[in-house]
Order: sequence, then C-alpha cells, then structure tokens
Amino acid sequence: MSQDSSISRRDLLRTATAGAVAVGASVALQPLTVFAKDSVKDAHALPTRPFGLTGENIPLFSLGGQGLLEIADHTDEAVAIINRAIDLGVKYLDTAWWYGHGSSETYYGQALGARRKDIYLATKSDQRSYDGAMRQLDESLKRLKTDHLDCWQMHNVRTSKDVEAIFAPDGALKAFLKARNEKITRFIGITGHRNAFVLKDAIGRFSFDTILMALNAADVHLNGTENETSFIKNVLPAAVEKKMGIIGMKVPALGNIFQPNGIAKMEQAMGYVLTHPVTTVIIGIKTIAELEENVNIARTFKPFTPVEMAKLEDLTKPYFEDATFFKRRAGY
Repeated sequence: MSQDSSISRRDLLRTATAGAVAVGASVALQPLTVFAKDSVKDAHALPTRPFGLTGENIPLFSLGGQGLLEIADHTDEAVAIINRAIDLGVKYLDTAWWYGHGSSETYYGQALGARRKDIYLATKSDQRSYDGAMRQLDESLKRLKTDHLDCWQMHNVRTSKDVEAIFAPDGALKAFLKARNEKITRFIGITGHRNAFVLKDAIGRFSFDTILMALNAADVHLNGTENETSFIKNVLPAAVEKKMGIIGMKVPALGNIFQPNGIAKMEQAMGYVLTHPVTTVIIGIKTIAELEENVNIARTFKPFTPVEMAKLEDLTKPYFEDATFFKRRAGY
C-alpha cells in the first residue's frame, strides 16, 4: 500500500483528538478512526472506505446524478461522462427519479449495459406514500434498464410531516421494505439537506443502511433552528455512531463555496469534507475535464490538519448563507 495514499490509525487518532480541541465547531472529527485508513490497490487507484455495514468499499469520489446528467438532450455527452467515470474507477453512481424529469436515470440506463455489474447504483424516491414510492420505483427501474438497485433512498426528507408520512402504516417505508425483501434493492437509504434535526429523528426510528447529507465548510456556521441547522454538528456524529454508509453532497454548493477571499479550489472543498468520517462525496459535473479533476483530487487526497480545517471554516464565515443556499431556496 502506498504510504502517500493512506494514513495510520495512530495518525487518525492524533488528528481526531487535536481536531476536537483546535477546530471546536467540527465536532465530527472526533470519530475519524471509524475508517482506520483509506485503502488503495495501487498508486493510481482511487482510495476506498468501508460503506457502513453494507460490506461494500466505495471510492472517495462518486458521480452525482445532476450537473449535465440532469439536462435533457445531451445523451452523447452524458453517456461519455458516465463511461469515463467507470473507466477511472468510480463505483458509486448517484441519481434520482426527480433529476431532469427522468433525464438522469435515462442516461444511466443508456450508458450502463454490461457495466451494470461493475458499479453501485443508487436512486431516490421523493414520494412519502407506499403507492407513490412503488410507482416511482417501477419507473426508475425502467429508465435505468435494470432489475435491481444497490440502494434505494428516501429523497430530500425535510420536515417532521415528511417523517410521519414515511413511517405511517401505508407510508413509503412499507414500499422500501417490500423492495428490499423482494431483492429489488439491496439497501435502504435516506437523504436530506434542509433540517438536521428532522434527519436525525428519522435515522433514530429505523436502521437505514446509508445517509446522504449536505456537508461543506460553511455548514458549521449554521446555529439556528429549523433549516438553519448544522449537519456536521447534529447528524454526522449520530450517523457515525450507527455505523451508516455516509455520503457527502453539496460540497461545492453549485460553485457558491468559491468566493473572493474565501475557498478558492476544489481540492479545498472536497478535502474538507473527506477529512470528516464520510465514505464518499458525490458531485455533479458538466464536463469530462471536471470529472478527471475531481477523481485526481480523490486519488491524491490526504486528510487536512485541524488548523487547515479551522482556516477553511473561517474563510466561509462571511458568506456561509450563500454556500448553504439550498436550505432556503425554493425547489431545493
């Protein structure tokens, strides 16, 4: 194993302990030892981390289902991006029924073919009822041209009303359990980027296999109520304790994380999140050049020091509302 591509358990313990003191706000640095180290097959491979209790190992960078993949009438470019990602060692492919009114799932279905067996495919349903979720599952499988998912996720759980509907007798959870029992999906996940307390409540009620949540360097400045809540402070430690597979999203916040006198590079944005105890980050991209840049960042990643983490958090403080816009803007 390449020394440059991994870190020892002792180093992680040192980082975690120092982080709890020096970073302060980044309380989730404390359980960093959950991963022990990033594993790599060779110097050119993407490092991987255990994906919770699923038995899977997932590379640090994963392909998001948005970006160009949610824009209609770009089949050739979208298929090329998907295939290039797999060529580069990306395993986790993210999408959702909702993305691009079906464009994202359709592109995956057109691209995968025989490569389906080589990847971990995850899609989402935003329906809260049994009937609605089952309808979307059927449509998703047809678009994706597959008979099963590796993970089916409850999409963008925002409110307590969402949670109550999901766990009702005829709620979405009934559909998700049916899909798992019938081996239509291997695992069940949940996603959210609005209210940390709502998501924490949901994972306390059911043993979800995975969680996809909004994580970036501006998150720690959210100290309010309802949608002004930090996922790093309130959900990440709970997800680690439950040994969930953890995926970070909204890492560059559609570019809003990059500001004058603020965070300037994708290496900083990705590195900040990957230094926390997550398995992987998903990022929607628009070009193969962007894809290759992100893969290279993951390939050469080394955890940031507590001082470096604190500096990135300080840089985002003047514009943290812009970098967490998805908590307030309609349609997100």
